[in-house]
Parts: sequence; structure tokens; C-alpha cells
Amino acid sequence: MDANGCASNRSLPTNNRDGLSLLTPAPFSDDPVAVAERDGVDFTHPITYTQACSGKVDRPIRIYADGVYDLFHHGHAEQLRQVKNAFPNVYLIVGVCGDAATLKHKGAMVSNEEERYQAVSHCRYVDEVYRDPPFFCTFEFLEEIKADLVAHDALPYAISGGGDAYQLFRDVDRFVETQRTKGVSTTDVVQRILSNIDSYRMRNLARGYSSEQQ
Repeated sequence: MDANGCASNRSLPTNNRDGLSLLTPAPFSDDPVAVAERDGVDFTHPITYTQACSGKVDRPIRIYADGVYDLFHHGHAEQLRQVKNAFPNVYLIVGVCGDAATLKHKGAMVSNEEERYQAVSHCRYVDEVYRDPPFFCTFEFLEEIKADLVAHDALPYAISGGGDAYQLFRDVDRFVETQRTKGVSTTDVVQRILSNIDSYRMRNLARGYSSEQQ
């Protein structure tokens, strides 16, 4: 035990000393707790955006947001916060695109899929993480995960052959619009690193990294 009465090893207990459950990352969609949550939803009539705004719903509104979430940053977190706060009772499912689909449709990433799954699962606003969803969401997929609404910003997201990947959900009142956070994006972060690469290399050398590790 240390001076604060905590276990000296690095393994953490599942409960605190008062018997209350400790905070844990959001479950993945195939975890039993997420499966049980999904199985308990009556999805006979998905909730529309208009119905959600009325406040006359009798269960949590299940909203799906998807993305690559490379180098997860506060702009990503802010988008998910907006979704979680869109209505009083939201269950937020976040689809994190896998490496193969992202490389095919968008390009190279800095973080691999497992790193990105874990980063999103540790965001406080997220209730469930779906690993490697369809890169372009479909109604069939929403039915599978029992998601009422899809959330994304207003900028069109081009699909092959033209058009916006999210327009079909707007057309049937199952879309929630979020706002982008100005001044931050994964592209901005990568560019900042590239612009200061020599400074970072010098810093790492001072910390004991060899030239071969740079």
C-alpha cells in the first residue's frame, strides 16, 4: 500500500472502497453490456429528429456518429459532446472506421485502428463504440445497431458518383447536424508537426533517442 492507502501495484480494482463502480471506457458493440442494451430496444418505429425535438419519446434516443478519428483531438470530442447533448436522453454510438476502409476511401492515417478504437472509447460522451463499420452508413446498418438518427456536420461528404453520403438521412428526418470546431483538424495537427519537425527531432535527441529512432 502507498501513503494514500492505494495498492502498490498498477492493477486497479473494479470497485472503489465505497463499493461504487469505477468509470470504465465505453463498451464495444459486441460486448455483452452493449448487446443487452441493444436487445432491450423496441425499434419498431425509429425516432425521427422532429419527434426527438418534441420531447415526447419514451426511451433514450440512439444516435450514431461515424468517422476516422485519427489523432483524436478536442475537435472530435466537441463533435461528440454536441451529439450527446442534442436531446435530454441520448445513447451515443460512435463508429470508428477501420484501417482498410479508411485507406481505400480517404488515405493514410497516423494512428492505427486499434489506437483509434481505444481513443474514442475513452471519451466521456461515448456510450458505445462500433469497430470498423461501413465507411458509408446505410439504413440497413442503422437497423442493425438500432440507431434512430445519424449525426454529422453540414459539409457534404462526397460519395463515389457524386452526392453527399448523409443526404439520404436528411431526406427522411433522421439527421442531426453538428458544428465543426474552428482551428483544429487532424490535417492541421499533422501540418503543425511537419512544420516543426526539426525542433521535435532535436528535442528527442536531447531526451536520449538515437538518430535511427527519429
